[in-house]
Amino acid sequence: MALSASYRDYLAELLAPVGKFSTKRVFGLDGIMADGVLLGFVIDERIHFRTDAASVAAYRDGGGKPFTFAKANGEHIVTSYYSLPERLYDEPDELVRWARLAREAALQSPSARAREARRTRRTLRSVTKSKAR
Repeated sequence: MALSASYRDYLAELLAPVGKFSTKRVFGLDGIMADGVLLGFVIDERIHFRTDAASVAAYRDGGGKPFTFAKANGEHIVTSYYSLPERLYDEPDELVRWARLAREAALQSPSARAREARRTRRTLRSVTKSKAR
């Protein structure tokens, strides 16, 4: 189910302090982004933020559950995206704090580091080629 316009507006207002808000379809889900960084997903109007080793316990302690899915071959995948504890929907300032932690987790993820390394290599190759001319 696609993200409703009213829920998108709610998220944009709520997450404005984290960065420029946008949404993007990712893996068939509605991804929520701040300044181009994927913070998490919205699934059935429930926010699932990116976690890391430092933050996952807080989600579990608050009743958050990981986003899981089954691959075509039946393999069960547990992701690093956890549903927000219910209490945070009534505590917008605290929710923003968690969103900032999700942003940091996303920026430090192995995939983000690999992407940054590829960008750096491309830039270095481009600079090297232009100096050779």
